[in-house]
Amino acid sequence: MEQKYIIGIIVLILIAIIGGTLFMSGGNTSTRADNELVVSAFVHGSEPETGYDPMYGWGDRGEPLIQSTLMKMNRNMTYDNDLATSWSSNNNFTEYTVNIRDGVKFSDNTTLDAEDVAFSYNQAKSTGNTIDLSSLDNASAVNKTTIKFKLNKPDSTFTDKLLHVGIVPSDSYDNNTYGSNPIGSGPFKLAQWDKGQQVIFEKNPNYYGKQPKFDKLTISFQKNEASFNAAKNHELDIAAVPLSYANETIDGYHSFLSESNDVRGISLPMKNNTGETNEDGIALGNNVTADKSIRLALNYGINREDICKGALNGAGVPNYDGIAHFLPWYNNDSTIKDADIDKAKDFLKKGGWKDTDGDGIVEKDGKKASFNLYYSSDAPERQAIAVAVSEQAKEFGIEINATGSNWDEIDKIKFSEPVVWGFGSTDPYVMYGEYYSNQAGIGYNNPSLVNNSAVDSHIDKAMSEPREQSYADWSAVSWDGQTGISPKGDAAWLWISEIKYTYFVDDSLDISKDTFKLQPHGGDLFGNIYDWTRISPINATN
Repeated sequence: MEQKYIIGIIVLILIAIIGGTLFMSGGNTSTRADNELVVSAFVHGSEPETGYDPMYGWGDRGEPLIQSTLMKMNRNMTYDNDLATSWSSNNNFTEYTVNIRDGVKFSDNTTLDAEDVAFSYNQAKSTGNTIDLSSLDNASAVNKTTIKFKLNKPDSTFTDKLLHVGIVPSDSYDNNTYGSNPIGSGPFKLAQWDKGQQVIFEKNPNYYGKQPKFDKLTISFQKNEASFNAAKNHELDIAAVPLSYANETIDGYHSFLSESNDVRGISLPMKNNTGETNEDGIALGNNVTADKSIRLALNYGINREDICKGALNGAGVPNYDGIAHFLPWYNNDSTIKDADIDKAKDFLKKGGWKDTDGDGIVEKDGKKASFNLYYSSDAPERQAIAVAVSEQAKEFGIEINATGSNWDEIDKIKFSEPVVWGFGSTDPYVMYGEYYSNQAGIGYNNPSLVNNSAVDSHIDKAMSEPREQSYADWSAVSWDGQTGISPKGDAAWLWISEIKYTYFVDDSLDISKDTFKLQPHGGDLFGNIYDWTRISPINATN
C-alpha cells in the first residue's frame, strides 16, 4: 500500500514535469489568444541590461512602445507628429522650438507637459547612453506645451533627435528604479518582466494616439536558432531569425525579408601604432592598415556581391560607402569594381609590398600584410562577413585572421585592430561619429581614426544647411570624384553590405507591409504595430 502510494506520487510528479515542459516549450500548438501577440525580435528582442529606460538607450533607434516620442518618421522618410504638434528652427539651426499636445497623461494618470520633455532630453544628454546629443546645450520649458532646444553649434539634423528620445516623468523619474518600473505615455505599459525569458506589455488606456489592435504584447528573449525552433513549434506570431534561415520554410508561416539601412563595414585604422592611447588607455593605430595601399587593395579586391549571395545567404545588398542605397544622401557614382584582384595586387606592388618568401602573403620592410579582424560572436552575419573577407583577401596576398569575441574584449582593441561594425541611420549625423577628426578614438566613434580636413569641411557645411540642401555635402563625404572610396578617398573603411532582416510571420497575422517603416540600425519591427491586425483565427493554420 505504501509502495503504491509512493509510485503514485512519482507518476504525478512526472506528469507535472512533462506537462510543465510542454507548456514552457509550447508543444506543437499555441495557447495565445487572438488579441495577444508573442514575438521575438532584434532590437526589442535583446533584453536591455538597464531595463526599459530611454535615458540608457531603450528604444533609441526604434519604437519604444512604453514611452512617447516627439515625432516619428514615416516610410517615406518625412516626419509625422507624435507628442509634438509643430516644430520650427531659427535660420542657423542653433535653436529649435517644439509645441506638444495638451492634456496627455502618463500611464500612472499624472500629466505630461513640457517640463517632462525638457527633463528627458537634458537627462539623456547627461547620461550619454542614448543617441548623440552632443550638439544640444540644453532644453527648457517655455510654458506647459512649448519646449526650447538651444544648441552649441549649427545642427540641421537635430530634427532626427526628436524621433528617438522617449519621454519620462520628471517628478518621479529615478535612474535606479525606472528601468524595472517604467512610466510612459506610449501605446503600451509594462505588465511583467521575467528576466532572462520574456517581457509582457499591456495596452495603455491613456494613450492619445492610434490604439493598437492587440491588448497584450509578449516579447520573447529568444535568438537565432531558438527563435526559429519556437516558430516551428508555433509559439510565436513573429520570429526574427538569422540570415542563414532566409531560405527555410515553416508550415503556417510566411517569410518576410525587410530592407534596412543597417550597413556592415570593417574599420581600417589609418595611423600607425606608436604606443599612443586615448584617454581610456586604449591603443590607437595599426601598423598594417595604416598603409593606404593595404586599404585600397581590400576595397577593390573584395567581392561584395559574392559575400551577399553566399555568406549572407542572399539577404544582403552590396555597399561601398556605408550609406544605404535608398537614403537621399546615398552616392551611386562609386567607381569601385568588385573583385578586381589585379588592381588590388597592383596597389600592393606600387605600395612596396612583395611576397619574398613564397608563402602567398606579401611583406614590406620585414612586416607581413597580416592582421586580426574582430567580430561579435553573438552576430552570425558578422562572423560570416569576417570569414568570407579573410578567405578572399588571401587571393591577393593579405592574411586576415577572423577572430570572434565579446564586446568587453573588442572594446580594448577597437582602435588598433579592424572590427566588423554595424552602422546605419535615417540621420546623416551618424557620419559625424564615423569620420569627423575630433571624434577619433572617442567612445565608439571614428574607429578608423580618420583625420581629413575635407571630410570635416563637408560635415560642417552640411550641419549648417537646410536638411534637403545638405544631402550633397553629406554625400560628398564619401566621394572624391576619382576613387569613390569612403571617406574622401582615404579607404578608411571596407564597407561590405546592407543587411536585410528575416522574419517568419504567422499566416493569421498581417503586419501591414504597405506601412512597414524603414528599419533603423538594429531593426525596428514595431514601428507600425498600430496597423497590425489578426486576419484569421490564430489556430486556423497551426
